[in-house]
Amino acid sequence: MKYGSLILEKKEYVYLKRLLNISGYAKDQVVQKSLIKLSNELKTAHIVDNDQMPEDVIRFGSVVNIEFENGLKKTIQLVIPIEKSSREHKISVLTPMGSALIGYSKGDRLEWDFPGGNHVIKIADVSREKSVKGIDLVI
Repeated sequence: MKYGSLILEKKEYVYLKRLLNISGYAKDQVVQKSLIKLSNELKTAHIVDNDQMPEDVIRFGSVVNIEFENGLKKTIQLVIPIEKSSREHKISVLTPMGSALIGYSKGDRLEWDFPGGNHVIKIADVSREKSVKGIDLVI
């Protein structure tokens, strides 16, 4: 891990903790396991102000290029649950992929249990959209 622990912006951290608290853990075991793992990672996360957030850290609104160990490549955008859209490749932070990615940075490799099994993924690139809907409105 490039920065030693997850890095989250303060408002996004508070919002994520609220999401995890009110969502209860999902009935699906893979999703439940992912959310528990994320909750545990949040205990050691580095929380920073918005102006201290490194540009290459995955946060709400980030567009992420990932590569699986089998060579498969995907581009997704991490969003709050209400903005998810499989058609637009927008995934919720409460999905196994979303909970795996938040707080990691470009170049990181991570191992996570996804619905299709355990996979190692590499974060090839991270960029941000100019405007992120939702997060400022819900906090």
